[in-house]
Amino acid sequence: MRRLLARADRASPESAALLADWPVTPPPPVTDRSEVRSAVRRFLLAGLVVLLVAAVPAVWWVRAVAEEHAVEHVLHITERLANYAVAPLITDELLTGDAAATAQLDVRLQPWLNDGTIRRIKIWDTSGTVVYSDEHELIGQNYGPPSWDDDLVARGEGVATVEQQQEAENAHESGAGQLVEVYVGFVPAGGEQLVFEAYYDDSIVREEQRSVLLGMAPALLLILVLFQLAQLAPAVGLARRLQAHRSARAQLLQHAVDAAELERVRVARDLHDDVIQELAGLSYSLEAQEMTAAVPEQRSALGRSRSILQGSLRTLRGITTALYSPDLLTLGLPKALARLADPLAQRGIDTSVQIGPAVFLTPEQEGMFLKVAREAFANISKHAHASTVRLQLDVRPGATVMSITDDGTGFDDSLGSPEGHLGLRIMRDIADAAGADLELSSRPGVGTTVLVTLPHDAVTRRF
Repeated sequence: MRRLLARADRASPESAALLADWPVTPPPPVTDRSEVRSAVRRFLLAGLVVLLVAAVPAVWWVRAVAEEHAVEHVLHITERLANYAVAPLITDELLTGDAAATAQLDVRLQPWLNDGTIRRIKIWDTSGTVVYSDEHELIGQNYGPPSWDDDLVARGEGVATVEQQQEAENAHESGAGQLVEVYVGFVPAGGEQLVFEAYYDDSIVREEQRSVLLGMAPALLLILVLFQLAQLAPAVGLARRLQAHRSARAQLLQHAVDAAELERVRVARDLHDDVIQELAGLSYSLEAQEMTAAVPEQRSALGRSRSILQGSLRTLRGITTALYSPDLLTLGLPKALARLADPLAQRGIDTSVQIGPAVFLTPEQEGMFLKVAREAFANISKHAHASTVRLQLDVRPGATVMSITDDGTGFDDSLGSPEGHLGLRIMRDIADAAGADLELSSRPGVGTTVLVTLPHDAVTRRF
């Protein structure tokens, strides 16, 4: 670094200023809190989605368990009602349709019907005949073979389901929606096996479901939230470390780009101050020798040598000009890009530079586009053999985009750059250091397109 600063004393003002401003110690990377917050928001949003995805089947499972528990509870109630309240009142008179016996059973069951818990009660014999119902018009009607399991009566067990009632025997219940239907087999004092059937309003099950859900939901949600929070701290730390690494990488890329720019200045200065000046002096000497040579053959040889030397001087001056970036502060981006394209135009290449009126960039972003354009134009000049070159810089939704297209020989981009990826790598590093994306597409005989996309939030993303 001391050698570079020492050589700046005899450099041009532009190169000396660039050398003097070069930082000896790079600043530490700074983590962008806005990007960390964005990562945390994405993490929390993903956690919320997972929470919902996990909660939905959990809720359905809890509902199913609660429904099973509630139906089991209703079944036990019905069994006790059949065995202890109804069975003692089953007499031969009731089975033959005696009105007094029926009225006595009505009185016994009326409290259950009045509170709305039970919607309908039926007592069946094993042939499928209704021997009692609170809806008296059903008594004595036979609906064919019974729908319950025959073992139900033999074992004295019960069956309960929650469903809509659509059978022929359910004319009075068909419009009531879902009901809890319970069958209980029992044997009254008379010894004939019967089946007690009761229809309960489904609210008894739904209330049980709500009660279980409200009891379990806080604990379930607390577990899921604690699980999410337990992952949040490592996720925030990981996001910060990734962003710190990204910021450090961006700064390293920027330093590499700046170092490359510094080296360009040094090479251009050395060519201009040493090699070009010495070759120019040699050209003047050859011209003097040519004018004073007495032998025609010697004058001719000196003239050819001088022509070759002057051609080399023009080439070196062109290289020196290409190594220097146009002054953005003095010219502005449109004129600076146009000046970069001038050497191509001077070679007879149809060159066009178009910049949209809505383009507004920071000086660093303008420098990035200018450096990428310089590399692209240099590659076109050396390798493309193009007749047309188009540069367009404009604003698109969410980004500023620069495209450089030529109609040169091109190459197969699937095989990589024919120059060993060096030119493409330089352009990618320049773009990446500014938070931009660079894409290159090319086909043999068609030409090449370089596309640089700078998102509007690139400055925020970079540091």
